Amino acid sequence: MTEQNRLAVGDTAPEFSLPAADGSTVSLSDYRGRSVVVYFYPAASTPGCTKEACDFRDSLGVLDDAGFDVVGVSPDTPAKIAKFREAEGLTFPLLSDADKSVMSAWGAFGEKKNYGKVVQGVIRSTFVVDPEGKIAQALYNVKATGHVERLRKELGV
Repeated sequence: MTEQNRLAVGDTAPEFSLPAADGSTVSLSDYRGRSVVVYFYPAASTPGCTKEACDFRDSLGVLDDAGFDVVGVSPDTPAKIAKFREAEGLTFPLLSDADKSVMSAWGAFGEKKNYGKVVQGVIRSTFVVDPEGKIAQALYNVKATGHVERLRKELGV
């Protein structure tokens, strides 16, 4: 994926409606009027993704108090993400994008380096969507460790 396929601050966030771990369907429009952090991660129950999810879990109170909801998206099945949520005590929505169409629309799927090789895969990315549905922050190729802390500093929370 090239840089020009990526979302930028001020772009309208692409709408989505995806199945959640609990069997419901969650849409970006459900968050209209409130800021939401949408993060894309490669795979549930892997070390880096678990670290990132638990960091979001541990920061939920502060983020919520500052007016931010959190939603995670991966290509995992709803059943796999349900087990992940339960195992890690995650209370925010985790959504399944099995065909990776939402990830592609957000620039979070494409070419990336993995152990020195160029492969097609999920690009660990985080976005802040403002209450009007515009991209307020677009962070690509983030590191799992320390990412949530960095995001909180950038958001001033």
